[in-house]
Amino acid sequence: MSSRAAPRICVLKGGLSAEREVSLSSGHECAQALRVAGFEVIELDARGDVAQRLTEIAPDIVFNALHGRFGEDGCVQGILEWLRIPYTHSGVLASALAMDKARAKAAYVAVGLPVVDSRIAPKAEVMAAHVLPPPYVVKPNNEGSSVGVYLVQEGANTPPRLSDDMPAEVMVEAFAPGRELTTTVLGDRALTVTDILTDGWYDYDAKYKPGGSRHVLPADVPQDIFDACLDYAMRAHRVLGCRGISRTDFRWDESRGLDGLILLETNTQPGMTPTSLVPEQAAQCGTAFADLCRLLVEDASCDR
Repeated sequence: MSSRAAPRICVLKGGLSAEREVSLSSGHECAQALRVAGFEVIELDARGDVAQRLTEIAPDIVFNALHGRFGEDGCVQGILEWLRIPYTHSGVLASALAMDKARAKAAYVAVGLPVVDSRIAPKAEVMAAHVLPPPYVVKPNNEGSSVGVYLVQEGANTPPRLSDDMPAEVMVEAFAPGRELTTTVLGDRALTVTDILTDGWYDYDAKYKPGGSRHVLPADVPQDIFDACLDYAMRAHRVLGCRGISRTDFRWDESRGLDGLILLETNTQPGMTPTSLVPEQAAQCGTAFADLCRLLVEDASCDR
């Protein structure tokens, strides 16, 4: 840390992934909040020259507001480790592990967390024939925010026609029916549970467009389901090695009780936009947005 009265914070935003626009919004909101909290803030659109720019700026701490590949998968975390700049959110290993859906699932299973059946399959094979009985979901193994997700409905006669920009191998996952629930972990505490209501599939637009979804907070679910979401989210956070903040998503089939609660994935760089779930949950638990950003800065570190 330098001798400046107020630490200089560089907010990394934008970047090169499919979630660039969401990251620009998240980064802008976080930068404004950090200024309110009393920090000196510089905003940086993280492009190919990010290492050179960070060397020139010489921040005390980097606030990572990137989403998706490069910013969320351990890559930019590795650059920050190399430059020895403390940064917010999870480190290299946890970021890479959480972003790789298949490996994250293996970690969940190892500690007894409930997941649905899935497999990694070549894109050509998935388009040639059903590799799982419908209904199932096809998605990239290493993207977030429902980017590139296909839902194959029950009774579908033909396999999905995947877009050209889908990777050569994809994850095919049994569809988990039910309500969409999510829980934020901040530090060593699981905050609360949100029930996400949509008129259809909880896709990219439902997540980020105003009015795309409605959030019931705290979720109106039985106490055992509520408590299980908190427990599972905390255990997922720990087994992946996350730090700072994470958000774990679930599906709950009410007809099956606790057996119907399925862990979908953990996001190490959850959205921080005006419609995002994490700021809502923090506020519900008494932590204003500026204080949430400040807590993340105070938790910033390097892994090594």
